Amino acid sequence: MKKLRIAVVGCGRISVMHFDAIFLNDDKAELVACCDNKHDRADKYAKKYHVKAYYNYKDLLDNEELDAIHICLPHYLHTVVAEYAFKKHVNVLSEKPMDINYEKAFHAVAIAKKYNVKYGVVFQCRYNDSFQFVKKALVEGKLGKIISAISILTWSRPDEYYSESDWKGTWDKEGGGVIIDQAIHSIDMVNKLIDSKPVKIDCHMANRGHDIVKVEDCAEGLITYENGVKYSFYAMNNFGDDEPIQIKLFCEKGKAVFSYDDGYIYFNDGKVEEVHQQNVRSIEGGKDYWGFMHSKQITNFYNAILGIEELENSGEECLKTHRLICDLYKVGRGDL
Repeated sequence: MKKLRIAVVGCGRISVMHFDAIFLNDDKAELVACCDNKHDRADKYAKKYHVKAYYNYKDLLDNEELDAIHICLPHYLHTVVAEYAFKKHVNVLSEKPMDINYEKAFHAVAIAKKYNVKYGVVFQCRYNDSFQFVKKALVEGKLGKIISAISILTWSRPDEYYSESDWKGTWDKEGGGVIIDQAIHSIDMVNKLIDSKPVKIDCHMANRGHDIVKVEDCAEGLITYENGVKYSFYAMNNFGDDEPIQIKLFCEKGKAVFSYDDGYIYFNDGKVEEVHQQNVRSIEGGKDYWGFMHSKQITNFYNAILGIEELENSGEECLKTHRLICDLYKVGRGDL
């Protein structure tokens, strides 16, 4: 089988997860180039993996015969680069979020359809054992219908986290703070499990602990869905450590409680089921709060290109979460 020709665009922190996954899938794909406008970053990985370095994504896409690119760039560039790739008939796997704007993300999905290419968006936490465990119980009807849900995130992002970056903590490049950067995964998982259209959104946001950025470092709200489920969330990054996220679903037949690594279901009849993350790997440069499931999603992306299986986290499907994130900001920014 001919291997897919792959390039990584953006060689910042999260790119290590993509490089790792590419080589785990070396039976399907080969890295041929990497790209970053910071020359030292591109050169570092080009030297490490013996591939060509590019410093401009257009040069990369104009000069290489590629099957797919991985986009690991600042948020505001995600759909800009994706659409250029689509027009070159190149498949795209983009880090979350799709963009900082809903309309641009919607347009990117349309362009991908027009050129008949795959468009995947990274929500790797959907592959966590705990999420899959709870999802399976819901699909099988073991928990009955969800009645209400809550998620809590208390993490640490000191001023130094933002001062070390030229785009983090900005409205025009990152698109926000704790919601779009940290809480987006827990919000996505709950939204995915509820599987209904949000019909009412209440969100309050503030910056309470950071001097060098204007974006929100805490947010809370209530989302009401068409199917009657009420979802409350709280997120802040002023804590001293990255605590495990907490997600709770109150259902007709019991309660599901899970984090990234562990999941428990407490049934009304007293029965308890649990699951704990398996196949945990240490990845050089990786962060625990990214989880370990990038490789699983990237395998699915490659298999979808090769026609082996359906693309699971498509741009079209991920628009549901992206719209919710953008709507939370529309409501919440009035309180900043």
